[in-house]
Amino acid sequence: MRIAVDISLYPLNADYVPPIRSFIDRLAAHDGLSLEYNALSTQVAGDVDAVFAALRAEIGRTFEGPDRAVFVLKVLGGANPPPEFPHVHGTRPE
Repeated sequence: MRIAVDISLYPLNADYVPPIRSFIDRLAAHDGLSLEYNALSTQVAGDVDAVFAALRAEIGRTFEGPDRAVFVLKVLGGANPPPEFPHVHGTRPE
């Protein structure tokens, strides 16, 4: 089953951009995922097992860091497969 997940990461510190960039780059390194991102969120699509394995690894890695952070996830799945995203598309947060 294919799913799409919309992810927003909110690092709880003043220097919030580096943790967001790091999370996106680490997620993009996982095989079998398609990513699209914009100024508000990152969308990840792929097989349910691949997506959740990548999220489990990279969210865990973020939480193991020195700073606190909040993730907001919205998951789309069901009878209709999510739209395909180009592997990496959009503008990285500056």
